[in-house]
Amino acid sequence: MDYNFLKIERRESITILTISSPKTLNALNSTILREIDDCVSNLDASTRVLIITGDGEKAFVAGADISEMAHLDEAGGTQFGKLGAAVFRKIETLAIPVIAAVNGFALGGGCELAMACDIRICSNNAKFGQPEVGLGIIPGFSGTYRLAKLVGQGMAKEMIYTGRAIRADEALRIGLVNAVYEPGELLDRALEMADRMLKNAPLAIQYAKDCIAESYDLSADDAIAYENVMFGKCFASRDQKEGMAAFLEKRKATFTGE
Repeated sequence: MDYNFLKIERRESITILTISSPKTLNALNSTILREIDDCVSNLDASTRVLIITGDGEKAFVAGADISEMAHLDEAGGTQFGKLGAAVFRKIETLAIPVIAAVNGFALGGGCELAMACDIRICSNNAKFGQPEVGLGIIPGFSGTYRLAKLVGQGMAKEMIYTGRAIRADEALRIGLVNAVYEPGELLDRALEMADRMLKNAPLAIQYAKDCIAESYDLSADDAIAYENVMFGKCFASRDQKEGMAAFLEKRKATFTGE
């Protein structure tokens, strides 16, 4: 599929997905959502880390496209919400790590897209917010769910009820992002993080991601039991044999993802 609003770059085992609609500050419409869905569904098999960012330093994604939403009825609004939620859920459940490199505004759908990623880093000019109530709607791409999980119900309610946008330093303080960088170094820092991930066993990262995701909605006992199963599964992999042999032999491990 040829993309009108995405730029895709490969750097060895890293894929960089850049949302590119500068005139609308990369706002998400149904076309862009379908392009993201297609890209995520058809990642090159050698991709081990996905980085998602926005074109330019002004906006990661400034929100969903209000010009498209303004004329929707209840059925259309439901369909649009389901489309965004399904695409973001696909990103969230990818077997590989996904890093959001947030450059500028991440409002509404942009904040929701960032939250669907495993890790968020941002530039010091970034702003995060869920301003939907000011438009007569609520966060529609699973924002109410993920924001409360990430920053707690109290902060999530404040941000959503007031529509207040927060700066990068506050996003770091409340745990919405992992790190803040100068705009010009943001992508390099994302690539450095991805490179560190590439040095480790792909299956182990996948299993760890599974465990963290499963523990969201399980009791402590059930989450620990699930972790025990996945821990055991690691010992059926070639990567576990290679990793431990390399440690004992004082050499670098060569992982194959098997």
